[in-house]
Amino acid sequence: MKNFNRIVYEIVKQIPKGMVMSYGQIARLAGNARASRAVGYALHGNPDPGHIPCHRVVFKDGSLTPAFVFGGINRQYKLLKDEGVSFGKDRKVKMAKHCRQAQRIKINIF
Repeated sequence: MKNFNRIVYEIVKQIPKGMVMSYGQIARLAGNARASRAVGYALHGNPDPGHIPCHRVVFKDGSLTPAFVFGGINRQYKLLKDEGVSFGKDRKVKMAKHCRQAQRIKINIF
């Protein structure tokens, strides 16, 4: 699992400000499309939140995570809003505008 977590962290580091990715996108890039929950567990144990921007990971419908470990859902909302991410009235990220395309991520950890 440690190698999986390291891959997740490297992927998340590449999400630029103002963009987000879903847990499922990250799981696919990490080599296991069915590992969305494992991505969440990895981010919950983020060893370096200052450099691994886990707040940029959301559910595929743009929902924020109520279990955001670094300050809760309102903190995640504020961090994303401060980076220029826009939300609908339902407080979901406008994914069509802010979702980072997976093909632009290069995994280079070895």
